[in-house]
Amino acid sequence: MSDTAPLITAAQLLSDRLRTLPESALRRGAAAEGLALACELARRAQLLEFPARTPRKLPDVGVFVVGDQLAVAAHDLAEILREVDAPGELTEAVALVRAAARRVTASATATR
Repeated sequence: MSDTAPLITAAQLLSDRLRTLPESALRRGAAAEGLALACELARRAQLLEFPARTPRKLPDVGVFVVGDQLAVAAHDLAEILREVDAPGELTEAVALVRAAARRVTASATATR
């Protein structure tokens, strides 16, 4: 059983950041970055849970819910990682979240 706390912590911090950004920052790219990450985490979770199925795409339901989508996708992946043997997957997921967090911060602080 893997300790998924690093993934949950990193994703929660980024989710909280996305939830607090103004609409202008979300539209400058922060929301797109968060959604891309949520989609990737959801894809990874689906491939681990149902390897024979084609993963379903996470829908874009708007800039104001991307933080929630990210949190749910990260928790789903963490739950699967607790159950399956997937060496390196947790480390890769944490790295993806941290890299996305840097890009979100950069896009949120960029000026028009």
